[in-house]
Amino acid sequence: MRGLVDQMGRTINVPSHPQRIISLVPSQTELLYDLGLAERVVGITKFCVHPETWFHSKHRVGGTKKVDMDKVRALKPDLIIGNKEENAKKDIQALEQEFPVWMSDVRTLRDAANMIDSIGELTGTKEKATEILRGIAEVFGGLQPLDEMRTAAYFIWREPYMVAGHGTFVNDMLLRCGLINVFDEGDARYPEISAKEVEDASPEVILLASEPYPFQQKHIEEFKEICPDARVVLVDGEFFSWYGSRLLKAPAYFAGLSLR
Repeated sequence: MRGLVDQMGRTINVPSHPQRIISLVPSQTELLYDLGLAERVVGITKFCVHPETWFHSKHRVGGTKKVDMDKVRALKPDLIIGNKEENAKKDIQALEQEFPVWMSDVRTLRDAANMIDSIGELTGTKEKATEILRGIAEVFGGLQPLDEMRTAAYFIWREPYMVAGHGTFVNDMLLRCGLINVFDEGDARYPEISAKEVEDASPEVILLASEPYPFQQKHIEEFKEICPDARVVLVDGEFFSWYGSRLLKAPAYFAGLSLR
């Protein structure tokens, strides 16, 4: 057993080479796949849709916010990997009474890099993790933000409207695209806002994410009525909010968006 510190500052005792891993976070599940851990990951959540082969073949232990303890126990994990924001505190507290639970806390690209490096260390896949990190550094190094910064709002929910706010990973991705989040203020990470607040903030660009709320073409007019001069764009939320190996593809996706 080794004592390793997670991103919440807790020391976790884990086996040197864990053989029965459960992932409670979709973006970290995809990372485990890309680290070559197909034989050692035994459980995922119902929201872990990538890779598709795992979604259809791996045992599911509930959702990110509601873990089925009996299903976890049946899989006898020697390591569970979660995230401070995406998993419910009560679930994590219950799980850590019985199993080693390593938690990430990712708000920036640097945090994501630290997470990938740490999971490489945790799982004995350090060489592959380093390869992924080099690739991420290279593609983000080549990302060209907008020539002139533009104000933006990134919507994650409807009825009520909710946006990505201060201290979120999405906020860091927006900045790297050359977008200034008009709701990057206060302590609320995902504040509820009214149509009047959107109008008053007057973002030049409105991004409607594909997850967790599935915004579609039909919603564009709704936002054009609130901010007639704004550019309203449907975006794939995975590229703005997934902080694992999907980051290798994110800059190319950002570069292809029409944000001007």
